[in-house]
Order: sequence, then C-alpha cells, then structure tokens
Amino acid sequence: MTQEATFSPVIAPMLPDAFSHALMQIVNRVQPSIVQVVKEGRGAGTGIVWKIDGHDGFIITNHHVVPDDATKIQVHLSDGRSLDAKVIDRHKKSDVAMLSVNADNLQAVEIADSASLRVGEWVFAVGNPWGQRGVVTAGIISGVSAPKTKEGNGELPIRYIKSDVILAPGNSGGPLLNADGMVVGVNAMVFGGDLAVSIPSNVVSSWIAGLSRRRQISLGIEVETVDLPAALRQKAGVGSKRDSGLLVVALETGELKEQPAGSGLLIGDLLLDAAGKSIDDATSLLDIVARKDREDSLRMRLVRGGNVLTLDVAVAALEHRE
Repeated sequence: MTQEATFSPVIAPMLPDAFSHALMQIVNRVQPSIVQVVKEGRGAGTGIVWKIDGHDGFIITNHHVVPDDATKIQVHLSDGRSLDAKVIDRHKKSDVAMLSVNADNLQAVEIADSASLRVGEWVFAVGNPWGQRGVVTAGIISGVSAPKTKEGNGELPIRYIKSDVILAPGNSGGPLLNADGMVVGVNAMVFGGDLAVSIPSNVVSSWIAGLSRRRQISLGIEVETVDLPAALRQKAGVGSKRDSGLLVVALETGELKEQPAGSGLLIGDLLLDAAGKSIDDATSLLDIVARKDREDSLRMRLVRGGNVLTLDVAVAALEHRE
C-alpha cells in the first residue's frame, strides 16, 4: 500500500504571500541603490551604487550604456536628485564601466559571490526598461557559461549568467539579485529573444580590484577548467565536493615586464589552490591575483607530473595605466 503525500492546508496558502512579502522587502531595500543613467539627455540604461575602497560614490553600469563617444552623462537617483557623472574607466570586452558622482549618503548594494549560483535558483532584475523607473522582474538561473579564457595580458575572464528574467532596453547595467537581495550579476543583454545575459559579480569585482591599483595584473598564463578524476581528488586531498581545477594550456608573453612568461608555471600544470583558496575557474583565480601587490608571490598548490606540489609563483605586473 502506498501513502500519498499530503500538504498542510494552512502552510500551502501562505507560501505565495511569504514569497511576495520577501520580494517587496528586497525591492524596498535595493531601490535607493539603483540609478537611471542618462546619456546626452536621453535615457540609456541603469546603474548600481557600488562601494569601492570604502567609498560609495561610484556607479557600475555597462560599457555599451556609456560608450567611448558618450559626452554628457547624468545619473538620476531614487530620491529625485540628478547628478553629473564622470566615466572613470570602461572595459569593452566584459561590457562594464565605472562612473563617479559627487554626492554624499549614497546607499551601496551588497555584493554576493556569483560562483555560488546554481541552475534553478531564483533571481530578480531591477531596472529602467523603456525609461520606466524601478521595474522588477523575476526568474530562475538557466545556466552559467564558462568558455575558454585567457588569464594573460590583463584580460578579464568572460563568463555569463543566463536566466529567464525579462529584460528590455533600459535594463542594461542594472542588478541581478539573489533571493537575499544581494547582487550576483550586472544585466547586459537579451539573447535569442527571451534569454537574459548578465555579467557575474565576481567578474566585475575582479575588474574593480585591478582598477583600484591603477594597473592590471596577470600570471601570464592561459587556463582552462578541467574535471578532476576521483583518484586525483583523493591524492590531492580536495574532497568529494571538489570536481574541477585549472589546467595551464599556454604561456603568454604579452606586456610582462618583470617575470618570464608563465611566472614559473609550466604547460600541463593543474592548479588546485591559490593563497589557500580553491580555484576552479579563471574568475576565481583572477580575483585572488588582482589583490596581490607587484612585489608579492602567490603560494599555489598544483599537480605536476602526477605529484602534488606547493609553489611560490611570482606575480607579474603589466604596464601601469594612466
């Protein structure tokens, strides 16, 4: 005899109300951190108040919202203020840009670790589609792409979050939020008519970390994410939950000034940890590297020739950026 599953007649009707209440709380909390970005007097997109080096007068948006030919840029705040904005820097390949405004009491968003996202997770988008302020849409994570990426020459690893939240012109540069109301991505585009594409928060944070030192840094390598066989996981002591590492597939010369290509790493090295933290994609590695100083070395654990090694890898600095 089988027993049918039963549901509480009291709890089940509460679920939609609880969900709605939680969403309203998220929206109310983040709205002051969402701005409208206006280019040459026309609505262009959305921006996010982002705390950088302890300061909250910065706005993150998309490169295509404030392209190189953009001149007069303003941001409209939720409290009704309109402020002139200055472009601090842009990165066309990853489609991110940083603006600064002269204002006090801006409320920065909380940033989450985008590497923890999972397919099926609820996410929310807030933006200004078609010039309408503060529009909210909901959806789920459909996938996270991690194509082959260069970690050399100061290039950012390009990785995208895919979801089914509804985006429209004017949403670009707005936040993709998790169920806790924290930013996991910056909304960028719609692909194929109904697939929303967002830039992971970790990619944005890595770019910002490089800018904060007015330079970009690199280990001078090209890496790919590969699976870790069970035997190798056991030998490396990484546990059953760890199923991937970074394989060095090429050495880059680029503009490195102080270290030979590869900075001591060899093609075929399988990278496991850097500075005591697990690395399973180029984004996580760059996030660690971007926080190192020119004189530093980076302690890495890797597999070479079937043996697990610990190696102090020299951090190579690229040219300073003006």
